[in-house]
Amino acid sequence: MAVQVQGSVSSPMDRPLANYPPDIWGDRFLTLSFDISELESCSRQVEVLKETVKDMLMASTTDPIRNIFLIYSLCRLGVSYHFETEVEQQLAHRFDTLSKLIHNNDYDLHTIAVMFQVFRSHGYNMPSYAFNKFKYENGKFNVNDTKGMISLYEAAQFRINGEHNLDKAFSFTTSHLNWWKEGNLESKLPYVRHRIVEFFFYAAGFNFEPRYACARNIQTKLTFIIGIIDDTYDAYGTYEELQHFTEAMRRFDVGVMDKLPTDNFKLVYETILKFHDEAEEKVRKEGRSYGVFYTKNEFKKLAEAYFVEASWAHRSYVPTFDEYMETALKSSAAIVSVCQAFIGMEEADEIAYQWLINTDNKVHKALNIIARLYDDLATNEDEEKRGLVCGTSCYMKQYGVTRKEAVEAYSEMIEVAWKDMNEACLKPMPVSNKIALRALSFARSMDVFYKECDGFGSPEKSMKDLIAKLLIQPIPL
Repeated sequence: MAVQVQGSVSSPMDRPLANYPPDIWGDRFLTLSFDISELESCSRQVEVLKETVKDMLMASTTDPIRNIFLIYSLCRLGVSYHFETEVEQQLAHRFDTLSKLIHNNDYDLHTIAVMFQVFRSHGYNMPSYAFNKFKYENGKFNVNDTKGMISLYEAAQFRINGEHNLDKAFSFTTSHLNWWKEGNLESKLPYVRHRIVEFFFYAAGFNFEPRYACARNIQTKLTFIIGIIDDTYDAYGTYEELQHFTEAMRRFDVGVMDKLPTDNFKLVYETILKFHDEAEEKVRKEGRSYGVFYTKNEFKKLAEAYFVEASWAHRSYVPTFDEYMETALKSSAAIVSVCQAFIGMEEADEIAYQWLINTDNKVHKALNIIARLYDDLATNEDEEKRGLVCGTSCYMKQYGVTRKEAVEAYSEMIEVAWKDMNEACLKPMPVSNKIALRALSFARSMDVFYKECDGFGSPEKSMKDLIAKLLIQPIPL
């Protein structure tokens, strides 16, 4: 008979078991088929490509920045190990003349940041003072584009002890890159349509040229603000709450935030002020903060119009079509949207804003009509089910027609507005063609977003494929 020695065997309960999950792959890679001829073919192609890249490296030595960016790309692709000798020789040569190169050229932030990453990652102590030129006088970083922001963030990962400017760069870029997640607006404002990709796509329709990166950034964030207050008026606030909120919007002042009725309204208001302040800071250095002033004024008008519509719904009041349009043209957000597109444009002087907001201007009228009527056609049926006042119903009431006839009348009014828009954008004009084109681009965007359905409300129906083609799928060469 076997005798167990006390303490010699531990019970399962005594073991610090981790209970790791099982292998997710099983025998999949044990039976993986392998074609040696295909490997040999790929190896031959690799050798040919290696020689091609070596030639590119040698050819790029006449252009220092082209050379550094090529090395950067090879590192990012994970293939620079094929060219270790060539890369080391070229960087050693570049580093000897680096200070002179930076001093004699006005490189942008992205270029300096890439240079910094390349040299630091290869053991060369490129000085961090090269980033000081991208600061305001108060020491804060002045970064107006996403590419520069991301590049500066990546460069800051190579900082060493004592490089306080890069510590600040890391804090600055981290706080900005974390526009959306850190604020946690999606969870705090669940009633809002969170459509940041759609808003960027929309902004790109106004300012697609690379030099307008700052303009796209500003417009994307401020368009998000339009979405927030639209949904706050239409899908969240009570009539009494919206009274307080509209009064705060008239003031546009952080001092009235404590008078707002709920934490959600305070968060919405804080976000509105914050995003406009950020936009103003980006253009103040160029002396163009007036653009934010005009945009804020149009925002106030937008909030007033939203409140009138909310009061109609509160009273179950259906206005005549003429009365409806008097307010609905303002709530179309057309003018404030184009103001937002102007903010980041150097060409948009005060004359451009005054031209846009002039109510006698054909462009002003046509923009409002196109935006309002396209929006109505796409959203009215769903909004009517939620008890909101709808333009097509107002038209039916005033003229005693069917919905089909109202839709036909809408289409005719849109066609007339488009002709007015085209005429108003012909020379001579009080503004440049570049300015007029932004207004025209807004009208075109309404056709894109609302022709099939509500592109902001249900982007999966019509916008998803368009956005994927533009932002995800490469154009075949």
